[in-house]
Amino acid sequence: MLVNWDNYIFSKFDIVVVNFVGCLYISGLELKIASERILLIKDQFNAEEIEVKAQSKRIDAFGTLNKLSGLFSRPTENDFEVIYREHRYQPFWHVAAKANYVYDRNSHYQFEVKGSEVEATTIEGKDYEVTNGHAHIPVVEHCKQMLDEVTLADAVSGSEDAALKNYLSKELMVVVGDNLGDMAGKDAVIVPPQVRVSGIFREMLSQMIKAIQADQIFEEQIEITCIDLYYRPVYAFQFHWKSKNLKAILEIDAVMGTAGAGTRTFSEYLGKSLDRDFLFDIGADAAGIFIPGGSIAVKAAKKMIDSKRK
Repeated sequence: MLVNWDNYIFSKFDIVVVNFVGCLYISGLELKIASERILLIKDQFNAEEIEVKAQSKRIDAFGTLNKLSGLFSRPTENDFEVIYREHRYQPFWHVAAKANYVYDRNSHYQFEVKGSEVEATTIEGKDYEVTNGHAHIPVVEHCKQMLDEVTLADAVSGSEDAALKNYLSKELMVVVGDNLGDMAGKDAVIVPPQVRVSGIFREMLSQMIKAIQADQIFEEQIEITCIDLYYRPVYAFQFHWKSKNLKAILEIDAVMGTAGAGTRTFSEYLGKSLDRDFLFDIGADAAGIFIPGGSIAVKAAKKMIDSKRK
Protein backbone atom coordinates (compact mmCIF):
# COMPACT_ATOMS: atom_id res chain seq x y z
CA MET A 1 0.00 0.00 0.00
CA LEU A 2 1.39 3.41 -0.96
CA VAL A 3 0.80 6.60 0.98
CA ASN A 4 1.11 9.95 -0.74
CA TRP A 5 2.68 12.68 1.41
CA ASP A 6 2.92 15.73 -0.85
CA ASN A 7 5.82 14.96 -3.24
CA TYR A 8 7.02 11.84 -1.41
CA ILE A 9 5.99 8.23 -1.77
CA PHE A 10 6.63 5.84 1.15
CA SER A 11 6.21 2.10 0.94
CA LYS A 12 4.53 0.27 3.79
CA PHE A 13 7.66 -1.74 4.50
CA ASP A 14 10.05 1.22 4.17
CA ILE A 15 11.95 -0.57 1.40
CA VAL A 16 11.89 2.30 -1.02
CA VAL A 17 11.31 6.01 -0.71
CA VAL A 18 10.92 7.92 -3.95
CA ASN A 19 11.23 11.69 -4.12
CA PHE A 20 10.21 12.89 -7.58
CA VAL A 21 12.24 16.02 -7.06
CA GLY A 22 15.21 13.76 -7.66
CA CYS A 23 16.05 11.24 -4.93
CA LEU A 24 15.51 7.51 -4.57
CA TYR A 25 16.30 5.69 -1.31
CA ILE A 26 16.58 1.91 -1.55
CA SER A 27 17.72 -0.32 1.30
CA GLY A 28 20.14 2.29 2.62
CA LEU A 29 21.36 3.36 -0.83
CA GLU A 30 20.67 6.99 -1.66
CA LEU A 31 20.31 7.66 -5.36
CA LYS A 32 20.20 11.30 -6.47
CA ILE A 33 19.04 12.07 -9.99
CA ALA A 34 19.82 15.33 -11.76
CA SER A 35 17.19 17.23 -13.69
CA GLU A 36 17.12 16.29 -17.36
CA ARG A 37 17.88 18.90 -20.00
CA ILE A 38 17.70 19.27 -23.77
CA LEU A 39 20.50 21.44 -25.15
CA LEU A 40 20.83 22.91 -28.62
CA ILE A 41 24.39 23.65 -29.77
CA LYS A 42 24.63 26.78 -31.87
CA ASP A 43 26.05 26.80 -35.38
CA GLN A 44 29.60 28.14 -35.53
CA PHE A 45 29.37 28.64 -39.31
CA ASN A 46 26.57 30.30 -41.23
CA ALA A 47 24.80 28.77 -44.22
CA GLU A 48 26.89 30.69 -46.77
CA GLU A 49 30.17 29.52 -45.23
CA ILE A 50 28.91 25.96 -45.15
CA GLU A 51 27.88 26.13 -48.82
CA VAL A 52 31.36 27.30 -49.84
CA LYS A 53 32.97 24.51 -47.83
CA ALA A 54 30.62 21.94 -49.36
CA GLN A 55 31.54 22.97 -52.89
CA SER A 56 35.25 22.75 -52.10
CA LYS A 57 34.87 19.28 -50.53
CA ARG A 58 32.28 17.79 -52.88
CA ILE A 59 34.64 15.24 -54.41
CA ASP A 60 35.18 13.79 -50.91
CA ALA A 61 31.60 12.57 -50.89
CA PHE A 62 32.38 10.03 -53.63
CA GLY A 63 35.17 8.21 -51.80
CA THR A 64 38.92 7.83 -52.40
CA LEU A 65 38.69 5.91 -55.68
CA ASN A 66 36.36 8.43 -57.29
CA LYS A 67 38.40 11.27 -55.85
CA LEU A 68 41.50 9.97 -57.66
CA SER A 69 39.48 9.37 -60.78
CA GLY A 70 38.26 12.93 -60.59
CA LEU A 71 41.80 14.26 -60.44
CA PHE A 72 42.70 12.51 -63.68
CA SER A 73 39.49 13.31 -65.55
CA ARG A 74 39.44 16.95 -64.32
CA PRO A 75 35.68 17.36 -63.85
CA THR A 76 34.31 20.81 -64.58
CA GLU A 77 32.40 23.02 -62.19
CA ASN A 78 29.18 22.27 -64.05
CA ASP A 79 29.74 18.52 -63.73
CA PHE A 80 28.46 18.60 -60.13
CA GLU A 81 24.97 19.51 -59.08
CA VAL A 82 23.46 19.78 -55.59
CA ILE A 83 20.16 17.94 -55.85
CA TYR A 84 19.29 18.04 -52.13
CA ARG A 85 20.45 19.93 -49.04
CA GLU A 86 19.36 19.91 -45.43
CA HIS A 87 20.20 21.51 -42.11
CA ARG A 88 19.60 19.01 -39.35
CA TYR A 89 20.25 18.57 -35.63
CA GLN A 90 21.76 15.25 -34.61
CA PRO A 91 21.17 14.04 -31.00
CA PHE A 92 23.57 12.53 -28.51
CA TRP A 93 23.38 11.67 -24.80
CA HIS A 94 25.69 12.94 -22.08
CA VAL A 95 25.15 11.09 -18.79
CA ALA A 96 27.51 11.36 -15.82
CA ALA A 97 27.44 9.81 -12.37
CA LYS A 98 29.52 9.49 -9.24
CA ALA A 99 29.35 7.08 -6.32
CA ASN A 100 30.56 7.40 -2.76
CA TYR A 101 30.91 4.55 -0.25
CA VAL A 102 32.19 5.07 3.31
CA TYR A 103 32.28 2.05 5.61
CA ASP A 104 34.22 0.03 8.22
CA ARG A 105 35.03 -3.64 8.13
CA ASN A 106 36.74 -6.01 10.48
CA SER A 107 39.85 -7.80 9.28
CA HIS A 108 43.08 -9.42 10.46
CA TYR A 109 46.61 -8.39 9.66
CA GLN A 110 49.60 -10.60 10.12
CA PHE A 111 53.31 -10.01 10.21
CA GLU A 112 56.26 -12.32 10.38
CA VAL A 113 58.21 -12.44 13.63
CA LYS A 114 61.93 -13.01 13.74
CA GLY A 115 63.06 -16.08 15.63
CA SER A 116 61.35 -19.39 16.23
CA GLU A 117 61.59 -18.79 19.97
CA VAL A 118 58.99 -15.97 19.88
CA GLU A 119 55.69 -17.29 21.19
CA ALA A 120 53.76 -14.02 21.57
CA THR A 121 54.03 -10.28 21.02
CA THR A 122 52.66 -7.29 22.91
CA ILE A 123 51.44 -4.29 20.91
CA GLU A 124 50.14 -1.23 22.77
CA GLY A 125 49.50 -3.28 25.88
CA LYS A 126 47.73 -6.16 24.13
CA ASP A 127 49.17 -9.66 23.75
CA TYR A 128 48.97 -11.56 20.50
CA GLU A 129 49.96 -15.19 20.08
CA VAL A 130 52.33 -16.21 17.32
CA THR A 131 51.23 -19.03 15.06
CA ASN A 132 53.55 -20.55 12.45
CA GLY A 133 55.95 -17.66 12.82
CA HIS A 134 53.29 -14.96 12.33
CA ALA A 135 51.44 -12.66 14.69
CA HIS A 136 47.77 -12.14 13.83
CA ILE A 137 46.23 -8.81 14.80
CA PRO A 138 42.52 -7.94 14.53
CA VAL A 139 41.95 -4.52 12.96
CA VAL A 140 39.13 -2.28 11.77
CA GLU A 141 39.63 -1.00 8.24
CA HIS A 142 38.16 2.44 7.54
CA CYS A 143 37.25 2.40 3.85
CA LYS A 144 36.20 4.96 1.28
CA GLN A 145 35.47 4.32 -2.39
CA MET A 146 34.71 7.04 -4.94
CA LEU A 147 33.76 6.20 -8.52
CA ASP A 148 33.05 8.32 -11.59
CA GLU A 149 31.36 7.28 -14.82
CA VAL A 150 30.66 9.31 -17.96
CA THR A 151 28.80 8.12 -21.04
CA LEU A 152 28.67 9.97 -24.36
CA ALA A 153 26.57 8.10 -26.87
CA ASP A 154 24.90 8.73 -30.20
CA ALA A 155 21.17 8.91 -29.49
CA VAL A 156 20.22 7.26 -32.79
CA SER A 157 22.58 4.28 -32.92
CA GLY A 158 23.43 4.03 -29.22
CA SER A 159 27.15 3.71 -29.96
CA GLU A 160 29.49 5.43 -27.51
CA ASP A 161 31.84 8.08 -28.87
CA ALA A 162 34.35 9.80 -26.58
CA ALA A 163 34.94 12.47 -29.25
CA LEU A 164 31.50 13.91 -28.48
CA LYS A 165 33.04 15.57 -25.41
CA ASN A 166 34.41 18.24 -27.78
CA TYR A 167 30.88 19.62 -28.14
CA LEU A 168 30.22 20.06 -24.43
CA SER A 169 32.11 23.34 -24.15
CA LYS A 170 30.52 24.96 -27.21
CA GLU A 171 27.96 27.75 -27.14
CA LEU A 172 24.51 26.31 -26.58
CA MET A 173 20.92 27.05 -25.67
CA VAL A 174 18.76 25.26 -23.10
CA VAL A 175 15.47 24.09 -24.56
CA VAL A 176 12.50 25.01 -22.38
CA GLY A 177 9.22 23.20 -22.86
CA ASP A 178 8.45 22.13 -26.41
CA ASN A 179 10.15 24.97 -28.28
CA LEU A 180 12.99 22.92 -29.75
CA GLY A 181 11.60 23.30 -33.25
CA ASP A 182 11.29 27.06 -32.92
CA MET A 183 14.85 27.36 -31.58
CA ALA A 184 16.28 25.18 -34.35
CA GLY A 185 14.45 27.03 -37.13
CA LYS A 186 11.49 26.13 -39.29
CA ASP A 187 13.63 24.61 -42.07
CA ALA A 188 15.82 22.48 -39.77
CA VAL A 189 15.37 18.72 -39.42
CA ILE A 190 15.16 17.56 -35.79
CA VAL A 191 16.35 13.95 -35.69
CA PRO A 192 14.37 12.10 -33.00
CA PRO A 193 16.44 9.88 -30.65
CA GLN A 194 15.98 6.15 -30.96
CA VAL A 195 17.80 5.35 -27.71
CA ARG A 196 16.21 5.98 -24.31
CA VAL A 197 18.40 7.33 -21.56
CA SER A 198 17.10 4.65 -19.17
CA GLY A 199 19.16 2.02 -21.01
CA ILE A 200 22.32 4.08 -20.48
CA PHE A 201 21.20 4.72 -16.91
CA ARG A 202 20.84 1.01 -16.14
CA GLU A 203 24.24 0.15 -17.60
CA MET A 204 25.88 2.93 -15.61
CA LEU A 205 24.27 1.84 -12.35
CA SER A 206 25.38 -1.75 -12.90
CA GLN A 207 28.96 -0.47 -13.03
CA MET A 208 28.67 1.74 -9.95
CA ILE A 209 26.65 -0.34 -7.51
CA LYS A 210 29.18 -2.33 -5.51
CA ALA A 211 28.56 -5.38 -3.33
CA ILE A 212 30.85 -4.04 -0.61
CA GLN A 213 32.04 -6.16 2.31
CA ALA A 214 31.33 -4.03 5.35
CA ASP A 215 30.42 -4.38 9.01
CA GLN A 216 29.20 -0.80 9.30
CA ILE A 217 28.17 1.49 6.45
CA PHE A 218 28.22 5.27 6.97
CA GLU A 219 27.61 6.54 3.44
CA GLU A 220 26.25 4.73 0.39
CA GLN A 221 25.35 7.23 -2.29
CA ILE A 222 25.11 7.36 -6.07
CA GLU A 223 24.44 10.65 -7.80
CA ILE A 224 23.49 10.97 -11.44
CA THR A 225 25.00 14.42 -11.96
CA CYS A 226 24.09 14.95 -15.59
CA ILE A 227 21.27 13.75 -17.87
CA ASP A 228 21.57 15.85 -21.00
CA LEU A 229 20.30 15.35 -24.52
CA TYR A 230 22.43 17.45 -26.89
CA TYR A 231 21.57 18.44 -30.43
CA ARG A 232 24.49 19.30 -32.70
CA PRO A 233 24.01 20.99 -36.10
CA VAL A 234 24.97 19.19 -39.31
CA TYR A 235 24.52 20.18 -42.95
CA ALA A 236 24.04 17.48 -45.56
CA PHE A 237 24.38 17.91 -49.33
CA GLN A 238 23.54 15.31 -51.95
CA PHE A 239 25.67 15.80 -55.05
CA HIS A 240 25.06 14.42 -58.53
CA TRP A 241 28.25 13.80 -60.53
CA LYS A 242 26.58 14.08 -63.91
CA SER A 243 29.31 12.72 -66.23
CA LYS A 244 29.61 9.56 -64.10
CA ASN A 245 25.94 9.45 -63.14
CA LEU A 246 26.86 9.02 -59.47
CA LYS A 247 25.13 10.38 -56.37
CA ALA A 248 26.70 10.84 -52.96
CA ILE A 249 26.12 12.68 -49.70
CA LEU A 250 28.54 15.10 -48.07
CA GLU A 251 28.08 16.03 -44.41
CA ILE A 252 29.58 19.13 -42.81
CA ASP A 253 29.67 19.63 -39.06
CA ALA A 254 28.43 23.17 -38.41
CA VAL A 255 30.30 23.32 -35.09
CA MET A 256 33.68 21.81 -35.90
CA GLY A 257 33.69 22.60 -39.63
CA THR A 258 34.75 19.06 -40.55
CA ALA A 259 33.49 17.43 -43.76
CA GLY A 260 33.07 13.80 -44.75
CA ALA A 261 31.01 11.35 -46.75
CA GLY A 262 27.54 10.68 -45.42
CA THR A 263 25.27 7.66 -45.77
CA ARG A 264 21.77 9.08 -45.65
CA THR A 265 19.62 12.14 -45.13
CA PHE A 266 16.97 12.55 -42.48
CA SER A 267 14.28 14.45 -44.34
CA GLU A 268 11.80 11.68 -43.52
CA TYR A 269 11.83 12.80 -39.89
CA LEU A 270 10.49 16.27 -40.64
CA GLY A 271 7.57 17.16 -38.43
CA LYS A 272 8.20 14.50 -35.79
CA SER A 273 8.33 15.65 -32.18
CA LEU A 274 10.08 14.52 -29.03
CA ASP A 275 8.32 12.59 -26.28
CA ARG A 276 9.97 13.78 -23.07
CA ASP A 277 8.37 11.01 -20.98
CA PHE A 278 9.76 8.41 -23.37
CA LEU A 279 13.24 9.92 -23.30
CA PHE A 280 13.56 10.75 -19.61
CA ASP A 281 11.34 8.32 -17.69
CA ILE A 282 14.22 6.97 -15.58
CA GLY A 283 12.82 7.16 -12.05
CA ALA A 284 10.63 4.13 -12.64
CA ASP A 285 13.42 2.24 -14.36
CA ALA A 286 15.72 2.93 -11.40
CA ALA A 287 13.22 1.45 -8.95
CA GLY A 288 12.70 -1.56 -11.22
CA ILE A 289 16.40 -2.39 -10.99
CA PHE A 290 16.20 -2.93 -7.24
CA ILE A 291 12.63 -4.00 -6.54
CA PRO A 292 10.63 -6.54 -8.55
CA GLY A 293 7.59 -4.64 -9.77
CA GLY A 294 8.99 -1.40 -8.40
CA SER A 295 8.63 0.40 -11.69
CA ILE A 296 4.89 -0.30 -11.69
CA ALA A 297 4.50 1.22 -8.23
CA VAL A 298 6.52 4.29 -9.12
CA LYS A 299 4.61 4.90 -12.35
CA ALA A 300 1.31 4.53 -10.51
CA ALA A 301 2.42 6.96 -7.81
CA LYS A 302 3.71 9.44 -10.39
CA LYS A 303 0.42 9.31 -12.27
CA MET A 304 -1.45 10.00 -9.03
CA ILE A 305 0.76 13.01 -8.25
CA ASP A 306 0.45 14.37 -11.79
CA SER A 307 -3.34 14.06 -11.61
CA LYS A 308 -3.39 15.91 -8.30
CA ARG A 309 -1.29 18.75 -9.69
CA LYS A 310 -3.57 19.12 -12.71
